[in-house]
Amino acid sequence: MQRAVSMVAHLGLRLKVLPSALGRPLSCAKDVLRRTPLYDFHLAHGGKMVAFAGWSLPVQYRDSHVDSHLHTRRHCSLFDVSHMLQTKILGCDRVKLMESLVVGDIAELRPNQGMLSLFTNEAGGILDDLIVTSTSEGYLYVVSNAGCWDKDLALMQGKVRELQNMGSDVSLEVVDNALLALQGPTAAQVLQAGVADDLRKLPFMTSAVMEVFGVSGCRVTRCGYTGEDGVEISVPAAGAVHLATALLENPEVKLAGLAARDSLRLEAGLCLYGSDIDEHTTPVEGSLSWTLGKRRRTAMDFPGASVIVPQLKGKVQRRRVGLMCEGAPMRAHSPILNTEGTVIGTVTSGCPSPCLKKNVAMGYVPCEYSRPGTPLLVEAPSSE
Repeated sequence: MQRAVSMVAHLGLRLKVLPSALGRPLSCAKDVLRRTPLYDFHLAHGGKMVAFAGWSLPVQYRDSHVDSHLHTRRHCSLFDVSHMLQTKILGCDRVKLMESLVVGDIAELRPNQGMLSLFTNEAGGILDDLIVTSTSEGYLYVVSNAGCWDKDLALMQGKVRELQNMGSDVSLEVVDNALLALQGPTAAQVLQAGVADDLRKLPFMTSAVMEVFGVSGCRVTRCGYTGEDGVEISVPAAGAVHLATALLENPEVKLAGLAARDSLRLEAGLCLYGSDIDEHTTPVEGSLSWTLGKRRRTAMDFPGASVIVPQLKGKVQRRRVGLMCEGAPMRAHSPILNTEGTVIGTVTSGCPSPCLKKNVAMGYVPCEYSRPGTPLLVEAPSSE
């Protein structure tokens, strides 16, 4: 069965991504799963735990997925994202190391400013997306995806050893903090009650270390993965439960899991690594050209630059676009067809949008079909 969809504008893209979809029940998990410092806290609050990127994480709590989604849009929700890889890059040559791996202009970052960037390979493919913050404490704070934990860590450690052998001053530390995301329009108001710093002076993609509800040594970054205002709080593991409990005392805050996180990011047009972008996707194909630093484009000194930079002015074979339709939801791997019925692309992720009351998705189509408003068809799975 085919159904019509209408191409919409490229959806707004920012912040960090997840490595796969919603996980699988723990009864299906064969490997030993890692637990965040909030594991028992999740169980006590009715969290339904699933296997996700090697971790045991809540897919939802007592509220339905849709209720959690809408609560985040109207108030704010607390997500446990402690599975993300957090690292520090230290030493005088820390910027040199990071710029040898990513496409962004790390040198231009002001103290405590961060940016979304991409690890790329020599073929121009995206190895992962990450947030890099240049801290006033003299190190780079890096957050990347749990699903790429081993790959990212090996990549960075390998480059550290390479530069150290050349006499460079650089080192890497893995940060074992928990990571909590408070997301929603009232997130700053909720957090302000527990910090002395004026959060009005903490704009998007900036970061500061502060005491939060009595827990010292927390790094608060104004960012998120929902399309809403919010923060991510890197908190010492021993203080994670205390902080989560303190935040939940405010009636504005409810817990939310992986299901709401996935629909929120898709509704906001945010990429999911491993689904919407991967090692076979270039930043230009993935509609992520804006992550390429202007200086870096000119110097062509990042991995894959010889492939990626010419694509900026030339024509790529395909582009990632947003899709919207009514009826049955579009799902990953569903074929995209032109109005003549010829398969031209594939849906990479999709779900019903609780806010729009329509189905949203993203996928890849040839450039000639990427203009907003282009009518297309998606082949729906058989109901038999």
